[in-house]
Formats: sequence, C-alpha cells, structure tokens
Amino acid sequence: MNRITQLFTIQYPIIQGGMIWNSGYKLASAVSNAGGLGLIGAGSMYPEVLREHIQKCKKATDKPFGVNVPMLYPNIEEIMQIIKEEGVKIVFTSAGNPKTWTPFLKENGITVVHVVSSSKFALKAQEAGVDAIVAEGFEAGGHNGREETTTMTLIPMVREQISIPLIAAGGIATGRGMLAAMILGADGVQMGSRFAASNESSAHNAFKQSILETGEGDTQLTLKELAPVRLIKNKFYQDVQDLYGKCPSKEELEALLGKRRAKRGMFEGDLIEGELEIGQIAGLIHDILPVETIVNNILKEYHSAKKECSTFEF
Repeated sequence: MNRITQLFTIQYPIIQGGMIWNSGYKLASAVSNAGGLGLIGAGSMYPEVLREHIQKCKKATDKPFGVNVPMLYPNIEEIMQIIKEEGVKIVFTSAGNPKTWTPFLKENGITVVHVVSSSKFALKAQEAGVDAIVAEGFEAGGHNGREETTTMTLIPMVREQISIPLIAAGGIATGRGMLAAMILGADGVQMGSRFAASNESSAHNAFKQSILETGEGDTQLTLKELAPVRLIKNKFYQDVQDLYGKCPSKEELEALLGKRRAKRGMFEGDLIEGELEIGQIAGLIHDILPVETIVNNILKEYHSAKKECSTFEF
C-alpha cells in the first residue's frame, strides 16, 4: 500500500478522471470494482441527475468512489448539499478556490482532493486543508491550466513544495506512463482519456472512435480568454481559429462557443460542430476496451516496465 491507496482504501493508485459527458455511474463503478477509484463527473449533470448517478453507483459497487465537482459550474450549493445528503465520502474539486468548500466537506467527514496546474496553487490547496493534490499537466484534455506546464515538469516541482499525497494527471494512459509519474514523485495517477475510450464510458460511440483516430498533433489548447480547453481539431476548432484571425473580443468567442457545445460533441456524437475534449495521449489509445481489461493492462505494463528499469546499467 502507498499513501493514495491508504487514503482512499483502494487496491491500486489509479484514479479515473471525472470527465464531463464521459463519467457517469457505469464508468465510476467499473473503475472502483477493478480496484481503482472511480469518479462521477458532476460538471455535466443537473443536481438531481447527479443524485441519481450517486445512488446507482452505490448499487453498482461496494467499493469507494467519489464525485468530481468543477466549482465554476452553476448550482454548486445544491450539488454540495446532495453530496452531503447522499453520504459521498470522496470529492475532487477543481476550477475554483479550495478554501470555498473544503471546510464544509471536511466538516462532513469527506476526503477532499483539489486539482491544480501549478506548484503555487498546489501550496494554496494544501494550506486550505485538502487531503491530496492532483497536479495536471497541460497535455490533459478538457479544461486546463493557463501555465502550459507539462506533466513531467510539473510533478517534481509540486512534489518539492507539498507534503500531502500527490496524484499526477495529464498525458498518462499506460503502465509506463504511470511508472514515470511515480518515479517523478507522484503517489498515484489520474487517467481521463484512457477511460473515455472504454466500454463503460457514457460518451457517444462516434466520439470514442474519434479518440482512436486522433494522432500526434491532432489536439490543441485553445479558448484561453474564456477557459483554456484542449480539444480535437475539427470544424468547430477551425471556426475558432478563423475567428482568432479577426482579433475577436471575449464576447465574440463566447457567442461562437455558445451553449451545450461539449455535450453536442462528446455525448451526442457531433464530430463536426461539437467540442471534442481529449488529451494528447489519445495518440497512444488504439482500442475501446472494458474497464477491467484497461486496468489489468496498465498494471501488467507497469510491473513489466518497473522490472525492466531495474536492469538498466550506466
């Protein structure tokens, strides 16, 4: 056991990212049943939908699971109340000040983890009293930090600054990637893209297939004036780039983005006009598999790579 498996009472230090439109109760419970920590992504759920997924997740697994809550979304007070009422024991917060909700969650016996993109914010989260940190490099898909610090650089920098458990995220989808992150100082890893391309992911099959077709250089971090997001280059992405050529205002970017763009792409399968959020590591994802198989493959490769490293000589 290490600090992450002890903190969450799980078998393996593998956490499934709480992705919007990808991580409902089926994915979260499957990851937890496979020995990791599954997270329900509250960011794409109305409060009562979240309650339904929490209740279904309880029935689908007797293992620990959690909820990821992006604090920039509306209805945050109602969401936190539901989490309390439903007895959720683990919450990952992101996109906001951890001081806002950490005291409330801790008072209700909830383990709190906060997602950051810099060592500066990792320190602030530790000072706010969270139990662990997710440090996410800008290789990650979806909403991202503004610093554009890579995972390989970020993890040792954060490790140098904090004393609480550290989870690495961004560009990790394999056992070798997991080993590399832990050698750099992480106690565990969070994977999003790899689990998005799973049988149990709630994403549309067309989006899952697009992940398999995404190669090196096919994703881009954009819309920094609103909230930086990494997505697949499609027509919507090109429309954004064309608008940038006209030096748009923030309001013009917001008008182009509109509402429900991410749902349209990832959940409804519109590969042309939808926002297709995925990480750079998609270039290493070549199949859609059951979660249990994914976890087993990661662990097998991790132990093989670890053994291989022990034979290196200089």
